[in-house]
Amino acid sequence: MNNAKAVGNPASAGGLVDLDKRPVAEVLAALDVKADKGLSNAEAEQRLVQYGPNALVEKKEGLLAKLLGPFTGPIAYMIEAAAVVSAFLGRWDDFAVIFGLLVFNAALEFWQDRKASSALAALKNSLAPEATALREGQWQTVQAANLVPGDVVKIRLGVIVPADLRLIGGDHAAIDQAALTGESLPADKKVGDAAYSGSVVKEGEMEGVVIATGSNTFFGRTAQLVAGAGSVSHAQTAMFQIANFLIVVAVVLALIMVGFDVWRDIVIRDDWKWDDALNILQFVLILLVASIPVAMPAVFSITMALGALALSKQKAIVSKLSAIEEMAGVDILCSDKTGTLTKNVLTLADPILFTSTDPQEVVLAGALASKIEDRDAIDTAVIGALKDQAALSAYKQIKYKPFDPVGKRTQAEVSTPDGKTMLVSKGAPQVIAALATLDDADAAKVQQAVEDLGTKGYRALGVARSDDEGKTWSLLGILPMFDPPRDDSKTTIDEAAIKGVRVKMVTGDDTAIARETARQLGLGTNIIPAAEAFPKDMDPNNVPPDIAEAIERADGFARVFPEHKYAIVKALQDRGHLVAMTGDGVNDAPALKQADCGTAVSGATDAARGAAALILTAPGLSVINSAIDEARRIFGRINSYTIYRVALTMDIMFLVVLSTLLLEFTPLTAIMIVVLAVLDDAPIMAIAYDNTEVAPQPIRWKMRRVLGVSSVLGFFSVVQSFGLLLIGFEILSSEPEQALFQLFTQAELQSVMFLQIVLGGHFLLYNTRTARWFFLPPFPSLPLNAALWATNILAILMCAYGWLVPKLSWTTIGWVLAYTLIWVFLMDIIKRATYALADHKTGWQAKQRRTINQPLGASDTKVPAAGAEAASS
Repeated sequence: MNNAKAVGNPASAGGLVDLDKRPVAEVLAALDVKADKGLSNAEAEQRLVQYGPNALVEKKEGLLAKLLGPFTGPIAYMIEAAAVVSAFLGRWDDFAVIFGLLVFNAALEFWQDRKASSALAALKNSLAPEATALREGQWQTVQAANLVPGDVVKIRLGVIVPADLRLIGGDHAAIDQAALTGESLPADKKVGDAAYSGSVVKEGEMEGVVIATGSNTFFGRTAQLVAGAGSVSHAQTAMFQIANFLIVVAVVLALIMVGFDVWRDIVIRDDWKWDDALNILQFVLILLVASIPVAMPAVFSITMALGALALSKQKAIVSKLSAIEEMAGVDILCSDKTGTLTKNVLTLADPILFTSTDPQEVVLAGALASKIEDRDAIDTAVIGALKDQAALSAYKQIKYKPFDPVGKRTQAEVSTPDGKTMLVSKGAPQVIAALATLDDADAAKVQQAVEDLGTKGYRALGVARSDDEGKTWSLLGILPMFDPPRDDSKTTIDEAAIKGVRVKMVTGDDTAIARETARQLGLGTNIIPAAEAFPKDMDPNNVPPDIAEAIERADGFARVFPEHKYAIVKALQDRGHLVAMTGDGVNDAPALKQADCGTAVSGATDAARGAAALILTAPGLSVINSAIDEARRIFGRINSYTIYRVALTMDIMFLVVLSTLLLEFTPLTAIMIVVLAVLDDAPIMAIAYDNTEVAPQPIRWKMRRVLGVSSVLGFFSVVQSFGLLLIGFEILSSEPEQALFQLFTQAELQSVMFLQIVLGGHFLLYNTRTARWFFLPPFPSLPLNAALWATNILAILMCAYGWLVPKLSWTTIGWVLAYTLIWVFLMDIIKRATYALADHKTGWQAKQRRTINQPLGASDTKVPAAGAEAASS
């Protein structure tokens, strides 16, 4: 409810008046103000205390909370624990690396949060700093923040409307409120109409009474939606789930190993010492450090940062890195119409002729009834439609009467080339037709023409001329006007559909205009007027199920306000869709921030840019398809890293635990585990440069599938490593075999296991980077190959020369390399079988759901909801 509605009026029922709709006289009475006097200074001060300043209220988070925020959460806690353990063990090199990663991730998150919060600041900057108010019967300049309900203010050309007003005086005004409502043309205002805070006066001068201030204005409610909007990053959620899975596995296995060691040393051997306990604790802590995916946030961030760099070369600026990954799973794109799908340039179609026989004669008369210096969109379109611009110079405009919302037409007195004078007028067809006093047949023809144009989404403009000083008029014709689609819009929409992304139009324009534009673009014609779909007092955060279902079925929406756009995005998200939203105005800001990937188009306001995650610097939407492709490549890289990292962690943990329990042998020393953590994670950053295939359909995190595949590969990685360990024990038990393989001691066997895990782990990445055979395109990139083989060679040299590990012969190293290479092909067979089984199960489950949930004869073309297995893997 507007804050001004609480101003008492004893004469009104209940003391409240609907200030948005009631007659102006009742509004003034309710606000207890006289139009010619305004408020007294004392009354203004009292109301300022009562209602607060005319400014947006922003909840400010303390600096300490902002600084500590990035250091909280499961991933951050695990990295911090790893740093503490490293410091406790005195391993300061490891501590420096881990702490550096922690600070890097925290700084990146802090910077992104600052970028996201700039939307509200941009909205505040859009408010008028000063206003002309009537106080004590005198016009004076006051700070806009000090305006209160009941203040009488004056607005004129170029002024930002300082608060929500009801206009009470003046002839007319044209107000550009496109940034608030999405209307493509300035709105013509007369006495009794509303003017919204933050809109700009383009023509005329009027007085108005303030009915709402601050957060209760139309503008303020938009800002409140922006402040409350925002969806949780799916990448962040995925990292939490992966981290939780790994740490649970690691802790359970560590507890099993500790329990076994304690039972063996205390119960069986009965020779327990404190040194034994410290050694067990030290080893377990190091093992836990190795199991924590310390580099995971950095890999995610660097991969998305490089994707952002690639998009910047295509004129798309990324302001929120996580949105790149979100774009990979987007299956619905809600797009603004004006200036995004259309050119935002009014264009004239062929005139409909009445008394004139020459289409250009109608256009010329309309151009003479225009004023180019006013920069009015309609005037500009009419003048621009003249084939011979030089023809205007032969005429001289003597008098000009601009458009007003009451008369609904312009008029000009013009001197013709032969020295005569004539009157020309253009405006609403019904008004121009009445001016020409048509007979019933011609009047019906005009009415039919206007209706036909309306159904096609065209605006109609009547043009008339008088050669006898206005005594009689002749209707020359009707000019159809439309905002044509951009040349690339239909191609962009068709390409998006091929990628599994459905485009829905969201516009502030009329339903007929939206429907015709959607028809031309092939979007469908199920356009819902927002007023019919959304109840007036509906909570945009809790859209009723029947309305949400209608939103999902609709091809687009017309006459929408900011809360409608926000509600559309929120409802689609609640129904399981990943939603991208494009827009350019203040009215788009809440929906842009709420969307999984909010996109500000070229020429967007600061508020829209601040709320968006992706900012397009070139006109149109064509870059969206490039962004989708890049996002799916990035998702593929992150997905392959995730499967690799989970499988490798399971390999290390289970190998150590199984060998301890079954063989009473420690396969890796503490220093080996630390070096493994560095060798496995450091070069993996190069996966950000990898060549990755583009998924044909939206792809999103399906953790059961990811963890299932990685667990299977992890299990067989354990089989690979533990199998080599058993072979090693068999070799150590036979002197001929020792001579053949040049393996003589258990210390050397530890080096063998270290080398196998380094080589096998890196080879495993070749398996996980694609669901196809690893030796088929797309091939690994040069940076990835170079990083992996540089690390492999380093590990081989460490073993060959005894750096930090027991020395191995080149013969032994050769056997280990051959063993791991054989397993690359075995693991690929296992991977392919696992994916085939998962796909078969997924397809069967999807078929069962359709059979159970779908009525006989129902369509099977509904867009899949979240978790729907139609998404690509």
